[in-house]
Amino acid sequence: MTVRRAVVKVGTSTLTGGTGVLDEAYIEDLVRDLARARARGTEILLVTSGAITAGASRMGIGRPRTIPEKQAAAAVGQGLLMGLYIQAFARRGLAAAQVLLTREDLNSRQRYLNARNALFALLQNRAVPVINENDTVAVDEIRVGENDTLAALVAALVEADLLVLLSDVQGLLDEGGQVIPEVPDIARVAHLAGGPGSAVGSGGMVTKLQAARIAARCGATTVITHGRRDGVICALLEGERLGTVFPPSEHRLRARKRWIAFGARPRGAIIINEGARRSLVEEGHSLLPAGIVAVEGRFQAGDLVRIEDEEGRELARGLTNYASQDLAAVRGLHTDEVANYLGACDFEEAVHRDNLVVNV
Repeated sequence: MTVRRAVVKVGTSTLTGGTGVLDEAYIEDLVRDLARARARGTEILLVTSGAITAGASRMGIGRPRTIPEKQAAAAVGQGLLMGLYIQAFARRGLAAAQVLLTREDLNSRQRYLNARNALFALLQNRAVPVINENDTVAVDEIRVGENDTLAALVAALVEADLLVLLSDVQGLLDEGGQVIPEVPDIARVAHLAGGPGSAVGSGGMVTKLQAARIAARCGATTVITHGRRDGVICALLEGERLGTVFPPSEHRLRARKRWIAFGARPRGAIIINEGARRSLVEEGHSLLPAGIVAVEGRFQAGDLVRIEDEEGRELARGLTNYASQDLAAVRGLHTDEVANYLGACDFEEAVHRDNLVVNV
């Protein structure tokens, strides 16, 4: 497998072996594998969990439950975790660079591009970005949620070819408990995802499938495989078939539309009728005010919104040309009637197709 750039995600359960304590020998082995991959020409970005667990262990407390407890544990544990990575990479002549992100860093187009530029600068200087969510300051409103999703968003951000989700299982299992080697259509296997994450982690198979879907739309192959197999990353790069592979989608998004689809957080919703649904989804047209039946939430012109049918199913996401109160006033109106209500008609489209991503 020829891979120019790979994002590797390792979760808490893999880092601890299920013990609740960081396994330093495993981290050493993982870094050795990543360094070998880097030496063979693949740029590596590592998304790591484990800060909260490391901090809780150092403070002598159980698994934190409240947000302040998690934030405190992350503040203690992030430095401990990063110290292990810095030392392990340094022993192999590589610089490890700490990168802490929140949802707000991805929600803002400017901050999104700043993060992208910083990551590219690190890669160009042969550093290995070691990425985690900034759990010390993140609250629910600005959290990505868990690191499977964060890893997929990073893969989209840097246009990675490969996303590897290291897990405590061999891959996605079928009803008989056998690993499914390849999944071309994620929707057909969603029922196999099972329940939540492990006792020490937050991500289960559901989040891994969601991550694979994001990566596929962004042109990356995803592999879910057991993280404790020796040399797993280099084995994958050398073409060995391990775990479950999710190939890239035929409907790949360009860089800006990746941000619209997955980076930014919607501020509200536009509900459309069946005619508008056909126009958007089947014919690839822009959304006009005539097709709007309702507006939910408060948003400004230029904000990201969900576009839903009348049953509440999300059909698309896009950047609106009008604020919510203006769209509510002109919903159902034809273009030539909009100016009579608003005093002017700056845009014929409520959402232009160039600023819209349809769910596929």
